[in-house]
Formats: sequence, C-alpha cells, structure tokens
Amino acid sequence: MAGRSPFPPIADYGFLSDCEVCALVAPSGNVEWMCLPRMDGPSIFAAMLDRGAGTFRLGPADVVVPAGRRYLPGTMALETTWATPGGWAVVRDVLLIGPWRHHDRRSDTYHRVPEDHAAERVLLRTVQCLNGAIDFVLECEPAFDYGRKRGTWHHTGSGYGHAEARLGDETQFRLTTDLNLGFEGPRAIARRRLQAGEQVFCALSWDDGSPPETFDEAHQRLFRTTDFWHEWISRGDFPDHRWRGYLERSALTLKGLIYAPTGALLAAATSSLPETPGGERNYDYRYTWLRDSTFMLWGLYTLGFDREANDFFYFITDVAEGQDDLQIMYGIGGERELAEQTLDHLSGYDGAGPVRIGNGAWGQRQHDVWGVLLDSVYLHTQSRDGLDERRWPMLVRQVEVAIEQWKDPDQGLWEVRGPAKHFTASKVLCWVAADRGAKLAEMRGDADHARNWRKAADEIHADVCANGLDERGVFCQHYSTNALDASLLLIPLLGFLPPDDPRVRATVLAIADELTVDELVLRYQVEETDDGFEGTEGTFTICSFWLVSALTEIGQVERARALCDKLLSYASPLSLYAEEIDPHSGRHLGNFPQAFSHLALINAVMHLIREDEGGAAAVPPGLNLRPEAAVVDPDEPI
Repeated sequence: MAGRSPFPPIADYGFLSDCEVCALVAPSGNVEWMCLPRMDGPSIFAAMLDRGAGTFRLGPADVVVPAGRRYLPGTMALETTWATPGGWAVVRDVLLIGPWRHHDRRSDTYHRVPEDHAAERVLLRTVQCLNGAIDFVLECEPAFDYGRKRGTWHHTGSGYGHAEARLGDETQFRLTTDLNLGFEGPRAIARRRLQAGEQVFCALSWDDGSPPETFDEAHQRLFRTTDFWHEWISRGDFPDHRWRGYLERSALTLKGLIYAPTGALLAAATSSLPETPGGERNYDYRYTWLRDSTFMLWGLYTLGFDREANDFFYFITDVAEGQDDLQIMYGIGGERELAEQTLDHLSGYDGAGPVRIGNGAWGQRQHDVWGVLLDSVYLHTQSRDGLDERRWPMLVRQVEVAIEQWKDPDQGLWEVRGPAKHFTASKVLCWVAADRGAKLAEMRGDADHARNWRKAADEIHADVCANGLDERGVFCQHYSTNALDASLLLIPLLGFLPPDDPRVRATVLAIADELTVDELVLRYQVEETDDGFEGTEGTFTICSFWLVSALTEIGQVERARALCDKLLSYASPLSLYAEEIDPHSGRHLGNFPQAFSHLALINAVMHLIREDEGGAAAVPPGLNLRPEAAVVDPDEPI
C-alpha cells in the first residue's frame, strides 16, 4: 500500500524553520505544509493532508525522486541534489533569518527579550545547474485556510518576475524570482531549461518580508542564514562522541520548534498526521504542553542552550501566573481556548481521517501539570538568587492546588478520552510538585511551607507505594488495574525512588519485557486502556528513549546501549523523528517532527554518554539533572 500511495512517507519530509513559521518539504521538492503568519496559523500549503490542499514545487520537470538530500551541516538549510538523464542540479531551501530589523517600529509579536536576529519572513529556494542541461519547473498553487479558499494571481512591477497571491483584495504572499512567471487559474508557473553553470532563485515572502531581487543577493542571504545556524549550534556543549550528530540535529530541531516571540515550544510542526495508518488517532500538535517543560529544560540546559531554556521557562511561568487552574496546554502565544474542530473537506494523510485543528485535550484535567511546572522551576533555580520573588505567590498557589487535588482521578499523562482514573504517574507528578515545592521553600528560607509540603509529599509517596503496585511489586497504570504504562519509566528519572530500589527495577524490566514490540515501547496496551478510540497505535518514540534512560539508571547499561543504537537506526533520512514508529516496518507515524521524541533522545543519549564518561562527572556544573530520590521508609512494604 505504501508504494502505491501518492503521499510520501512521513519520515521523508524535510523540516524548515525560521523560529516563526515552519515548512515541510517532500523529496519531490514540494512544500506540502506551511502555515502563516505563524506556526499554528491556517495553512497555505497542506498537500500532506490532502493532495489538493496546496503545494509549491521547485524541481526537474520529469523527475521526482532526488539523488540525495541533506541539511547543510549544522544548519536548517535543506539541500536536494537532482540527477536527470540530461544533467545534475542542486536545490537549496531555507527560511531566511537575518539581523534584528525592528528598529523603527517595535515588533508586535515579541514577548521575550529580542535577540540579535529575527525571521525575515521569506522562504528562499535556489537552483544551481552543475552540469549538462535540465528542464526545471516552478509550480505554486496555494489553497488558503486549510484548503478552503483559492486565491488569484496578479503580476506586479513591470516584468514577469514579481507576483502576488490574493484573496479578494488582500495580498496573502508574494513571489519574487528571476524566472518568468505565468498563471494557470490558481497556479503560478515558470519553466526554464537550465544549462551548466546557470543559477536561478525564487522567494516567497509575506507580511513585511523583503525578498532578494537577484540570485547573488539570494545566495548571500542564504549563507547569512547558515551563518546564524552555525553560530547558534556552536554555542552548545556537545560531547565528542559518535552520537554527537544526533544530539546536534535534535537541538536544531528543537530550536526550529520554538516560537521565538514568546519562547513557546511546539509539540510538533504538524496537525493530524495519523498515529495509526488509515486510523482516527489524528491530532493537532501545534501547541505547547506543560508536560514538555521539564524535558525541554533537561535537554537544553544539558546541551548548554540556556537562553532558549530560560525563554521557555518564562513562557510557562507567564501563562501560569494569575491562574488558579493550570491547563495542560496553551497556544504558542499563550492562548487558553484551543477549540477542536474537524475539517471534513480534507481526506487526511493517506486517507486517515478525520483531520483536526485545535485540540480538545486543552480542557482536560491532568494532574501532571503541577509537577512539571515545579520541576521546571527547580531545574531553573540553583539558588535563592535565581528564584524570582514575583513568581513565588504563583508557585505557592500551584503547590497548594496539587496537594488539594492529588487524591482525585484525572485523564493521565496520555490524555485518554475515556473515564478519569487514579493514574499512578499523575500521583507521582503530584509528589514532584510537593517535593520540589518543599525544596524551593527550603532554599527560600520559608520553613512553614517547607515543612507542610514535605509532609504532603510523604503522604502522596506512601499512597502511591501502597496502591500503585501489583503483587509482583511492579507499578501499574492506575490504582484499579495490573496493566503496565510506559509513563512509569519516569519514576527513577524524576527521583520518586532511587534506581536501585527493587520496585523500580521490577517496573523497568516489566515494561522492557512485556510492553514492547521488537524492543520498542508502547504507551500502554490499547485493549487494556479505555482511551476513547478504536484501533491500535505504533510504539512511542519517547517511551523507547525513556526506557534507554531507565535501563541505564538501574545498571542495565549494555541493554540500554543496544536499544539506543537500534532507536537511532530508525531516524529519518534527515535524522528527524515522528511521534511513533511501527516496529515491524520502521515506518514513522504521527506528527512530525516531534519535540518530545527529540527531547527524550537527548536525555537517553546523555545518560549513556555520562555513563561512559564516569557518571556524574559529565553533568554540567550546578545542574541537577537527576533530583534526589525520595527517602524511603525502611518499614514500607516492597
């Protein structure tokens, strides 16, 4: 079926970003996903969800399978090499980034401290014919608002190299090129036979974006952008190790998924790529989840990207401030209401419907939110001087809410749409909220809160250990089942119990042996979990990387290393990861690229590298990546 599908495999897409918008490029040279004016805006190209929902191709006229693709090393610039019977050519695609330009008028989007660089709001595509002669074609057919609206094209200027795509009288974007553009209905087209040594460009610009006017200018601005990415990645602290390339690409991908004006991290760049081929598990992931915050800070602080970590931390604390009820997720501008709707006019990726925008999980009750918020603050804060006094009332409120509500059922870390349960991982994260709150209170010299919160943490800890275990001493998904759940791999990673505790070892090994398919980890067994959906799902990439970290923690280092090597072999041709992997075919499933997958990769790889380098000695100074485990009552049953 996959060979007959008109849709490229999810893993074959290239990911572009300027930290304000994203684009996904198929191997054929089609831009098949792009939204304006920001990452979660309505699409202008959405062919990855319906072949008629908008596309923008630049490539040889009669060849659609390239000879090779790569990122220019250390950058987000995508290079595609084409071989045809007549010759060879190279296409480079990049979303331009340039020097900060908002000098005469303040940006109306930036909430964080402005950086030295900003998105130029230009998608640039350049072509160089290396030898022979190749017939090249440009075809740009937008379909606005998720394919619901078709625009009209109009030439601007005196020649054929400038055009605007309009909806009514409103300009949506502009094309600038040294090719001659013509129009066929909603499509702008250019064709040229390129000879050896010839070079052409096209630039799609929007808002106040200023496109290049010549190939020389385009070439200069492309490499100014690659200089930005080189400078950024060079600030990182990467170990000299055979897995370094995976860490660097994961860091670049995470940077590309951060919406720079607010510091928010997208869970993924896309919406409704299916978790099950042809199935209904299709969600919009272009939002920021609080659950990502701890893992984001772990990853970025570990690799030395403190500025991005701090920006995301301040985004999270900004949305939390002034709210009694934390949501599990927010819009990348801090929006609270993310109403879900289905787009029935779109067929879905390879026929997988429904296509959804918005995400109904925003209104769910998930008790992990307080723990991930407090753990984020704890990771961010190394001394009282680092604890913002303005944030303290908000933190007090959130710890108190966690203590008030930890006994209630919730929807769990995986946002199941079935009945609320007493999910064990949710209780563990409530313990994290009380535990980290107590440590922060001690740091602040607030003895009363420290004492009260430590007492509450001990109560939660005892309850989990009394009710969350089966007869084997294995932690289970919730209090009324013996089913396993991969979220329980977080128990040693969050310090709930020390790695050498028999219950931790039993849980990690049970998940490794019983909740896996060909060694890759499922979130849970769907037949044992009422998650509100039919059908199966693939193995979750984040859970498999969590298992690498957990196996390392309990001393199963060689098993962890073998699993890590296996997982890294499943990386896409461009070293990207979707949300899930089909363990039988290696096919990537779900939204792409997935921040959680890359965050877990960083944590897993660094666990093993630290082990190779002698354990704690490799941890960055002042950073507690492995919080102290809870003190275990020796009389507590195991």
